[in-house]
Amino acid sequence: MAFIDIKNLCKSFGSKKAVDNVSLEIEEGEVFGLLGPNGAGKSTLISMLSTLIKPDAGEITVGVYDLSEKPSEIKKFFGLVPQEIALYPTLTAKENLFFWGRMYGLGGRLLKERVEEGLELAGLSDRAKDRIESFSGGMKRRINVAAALLHHPRAIIMDEPTVGIDPQSRNHILETVQRLNKEGMTVIYTSHYMEEVELLCTRIAIMDGGKVIAAGSKEELQKLVGETETINIRISNMSGKEKSLIEKIEGVESVTVGEDKITIAVKDADSVLASVISQFDALKCKIHSINIDETNLERVFLHLTGKALRD
Repeated sequence: MAFIDIKNLCKSFGSKKAVDNVSLEIEEGEVFGLLGPNGAGKSTLISMLSTLIKPDAGEITVGVYDLSEKPSEIKKFFGLVPQEIALYPTLTAKENLFFWGRMYGLGGRLLKERVEEGLELAGLSDRAKDRIESFSGGMKRRINVAAALLHHPRAIIMDEPTVGIDPQSRNHILETVQRLNKEGMTVIYTSHYMEEVELLCTRIAIMDGGKVIAAGSKEELQKLVGETETINIRISNMSGKEKSLIEKIEGVESVTVGEDKITIAVKDADSVLASVISQFDALKCKIHSINIDETNLERVFLHLTGKALRD
């Protein structure tokens, strides 16, 4: 049985179905990515999983506990890093961590140790006595992550943890995720940055319109759009013979001709590119640019949803 088992989960707000019959299995120790355009239902799903809102229907099981029966036990499993900064601006970094540690039921020497551990994890031990309001956005998010880990959860939910922050803090958070996962922690990660999901996640679910429309490893998802690559060539001085000649090249699957552009679908761009260029040279076409699009998560997402991730 999966560590986190979500079955037929539903949640509506008025007439809008925010989460519509979603089922997912998340294994312990993996980084599981949730992708979807704005309004896809990701945050609603996360809110139900972290017990902040109740489902209208469906089941969530975490470990041996059913959310409908033991929500307080399930809370102990998770640390939550929300989209919005959940810190008190007029308190220091250390005071904020002490506050959240007490909210998790920690106290005494253990709480002090966990706060120092959190500050070190965030790379901000030297700013422990500074007020949060004096911190950059990236530093606030690093303390946010530290607060979610004070009680040593078995899983952490990170909802857009790198939005609008500086590159140094972003890299710090990504490295923290990798370190936590290497130590065995389960991570549920949402982001509008496709490269982060490709870097971190072992498996990914793509949501749209409240539904999971695809789930699997990166390689499994890429197969949904086939294993082709696309060569985009902008040229001038076309003679009209280009399409028929290029189609004869071994490894070329299809050719689309535009006004000043030819798009060529191939299995392996490296193996045919030289032959394609030779044909253009023979026809005395002038090549202005060549761009190769490999099958990646961005293409998969666009193929499945008809939208870019940041739409």
